[in-house]
Formats: sequence, structure tokens, C-alpha cells
Amino acid sequence: MQPVAFLGLGVMGYPMAGHLAKKGYDVTVYNRTIEKAENWAKKYKGAVAVNPWNAVKGADVIFLCLGDDPDVEFIVDDVYGEVKKGAVIVDHTTASPSLAKKLHKVLADGDIGFVDAPVSGGQAGAENGKLSVMCGGDEPHVAAVRPAMESYSARIVHVGPSGHGQLCKAVNQICIAGVLQGLSEGVHFATRAGLDIDRVLEAISGGAAQSWQMENRAKTMSADEFDFGFAVDWMRKDLRIALSEARNNGARLPLTALVDQFYADVQAMDGGRWDTSSLIRRLTDID
Repeated sequence: MQPVAFLGLGVMGYPMAGHLAKKGYDVTVYNRTIEKAENWAKKYKGAVAVNPWNAVKGADVIFLCLGDDPDVEFIVDDVYGEVKKGAVIVDHTTASPSLAKKLHKVLADGDIGFVDAPVSGGQAGAENGKLSVMCGGDEPHVAAVRPAMESYSARIVHVGPSGHGQLCKAVNQICIAGVLQGLSEGVHFATRAGLDIDRVLEAISGGAAQSWQMENRAKTMSADEFDFGFAVDWMRKDLRIALSEARNNGARLPLTALVDQFYADVQAMDGGRWDTSSLIRRLTDID
């Protein structure tokens, strides 16, 4: 099976790299915290690189799952001289569309492919191999890496040219922000009205109000449980990207801007690492 590298073993990258190994890919991993990489290798029988450039040597596909634009740009610049011609770099980081376009151009000059491929589905989706992947880039490159991405994905969509994967992820986060604020208000209203929240959810989850967030977060929101899932800090980073792109393309995002500020309130409550469903805390803490 072809050799691949996976750089970044956070809550998403760790299980994603694991699925590649279980599918038979020859995986070499790199993580800033070497202990995490070593633990991964013990569990999945892959190889550990002590630095990024050793990780990518000889790899046909290089996966990145990092934090933000500066992390991605630093790593790509760091490994550029060691990536073999014809290889493809797949960036699963939620980063800016402008960076994706820049890296696509720079890497193309070195005969290296680049696919911006942010994911949705959260930690559970990564662990269960059920992520949704939004790809931007050239069709031949997307086709070349699709079999590997299928190891941890339920859906892979080639949205368009370079940067379009990141733009699609911005749409995803815009929609989630609005849904979570509405769900927060709904659960809060039900509680104040003295309703049985389990029966309310049973009643409305089969109708037009149903959503992934309702199915997976409403009960924990009602129970005031947020020590899991997708962190508020990361959501604010994603919304920053969306709002920046909106300023560039003229889109009006009044609700997104408002919810972004609500998340700033949650951060002020020391909730930066809470799940994004913690929006409800703004309402309940007033009581």
C-alpha cells in the first residue's frame, strides 16, 4: 500500500491517521508532542518521525490536520524541499481560502499537488470514520487522494477549484452557528416553561426543527455538560475566517457576527475549551 504521512495528531487527526493505518496504508506520523505520536504508533503499528521533513520523505500523500493558517504555512514551507515531485498535500485544517490558493500556486510550481479539504463531523465523526470532506483543488489531485480519504469519510465532495473547500467549510460553520443559537434558545425556553425536555425533543425531532445538533447536543445542553466536542476557541477561529471572506465578497452575515460575539461571551466565562453547544450558558447564567 502506498506510503502516506500524517502531520498533526489532535482530536481529529489521531483517529483519522488510525483509519488510514487500519486500511493498510504505510503511515508515518508527526506531532509536536512526540509522546502522542509514539502512543499512536503503538496503537496502530505505524512509524513516527521526529520532525516534519522526515515524515514526508517518500510519501505519495501528505495529510495536514493543524490549527490555523500560520501552522499550515510554516509546515508546508518547512517540508517543501523534501516532498517528492508528483506527491499531493491534503490540508484538512480549517484555514483561509486565500492561503489555500497561495499554497496551490506555490506547490504547483514544484510539481506538487494541493487539495484544501476541511472536514465536518467532529471528533465522533473522525473516530467512527464518518466525516464529510469538502475538497477544493484540481480534479486529478482530488481523484488521486480520494481512496485514502475514504478510510475515514462517509462523504467526499469536490466542491470546486482551490479555496472552494475552505469556502464550503465557512458555509458549514455559518449554518451551525445559527442552528446552535436557535437550539440554545429553544432548550432554554422549554426549561423555563417547565416542560419535560426529553418529551419536547421526542416531539420536535421528527419534524422540521430536527438537526444534527438537536439529535446530538440538546440533551447535554439541558444537562449543562460541555466538556467534549468542538471547542468554542476553534469555532471563533472558523467564524473569523467566514466573516473575513464576507467582507471580501460583500455577503451580509448579521446573525453570524452576532453569534460570534456570543461566543466571545462564552470565552469570557472561561469556556474557550467548552463544546460549541455551550452557547446556552449565556442564557442560563443570567438566571
